[in-house]
Amino acid sequence: MLSFADKPTLTGELVTLRPVEVHDAVHLAGIEPETLRLTGSHRTHDLPALERWYATRAEHTDRLDLAIVERATGEVAGEVVLNNLDLDNHSCSFRILLVGARFYGRGLGSEATRLVLGHAFEVVGVHRVELEVYSFNPRARRVYEKAGFVHEGIKRHALLWLGEWVDAEIMSVLAEEWAAR
Repeated sequence: MLSFADKPTLTGELVTLRPVEVHDAVHLAGIEPETLRLTGSHRTHDLPALERWYATRAEHTDRLDLAIVERATGEVAGEVVLNNLDLDNHSCSFRILLVGARFYGRGLGSEATRLVLGHAFEVVGVHRVELEVYSFNPRARRVYEKAGFVHEGIKRHALLWLGEWVDAEIMSVLAEEWAAR
């Protein structure tokens, strides 16, 4: 049976992905406003709320929350998450967040994406991984396309950001597409 009960540590050249821990909350509480916009997050949470959240992630078998740690500095650069595990359809959702601009454009998110997709397809055995990306985030879309995600459709007016409606693109990658890479 599919499960995210195992919380692995995945290591690449640029990043190590490890299970999130309570002390990661302090790094993720400092998310920059631009990251909030790119992820469509309307609000931040205070440190105690984030600590409570991260303290419970290891208990869940239907999601995998991993901290993205930059290997060169040891800094927590963000998080990558596989969630919404659908056992009947062998699928899950994907999301990633880098806490701020100092981590953008350096390949950290690309490598984290590849590592966690490899785990999802090759170890867990999911058939499909999907995501949504907002139309004002073309940089993320390019990262997802390089990782093998394919455009499926548009959720029109999926996000209301500062009084403006923003579309979300739905993308997915299938196990056979991943294996063919």
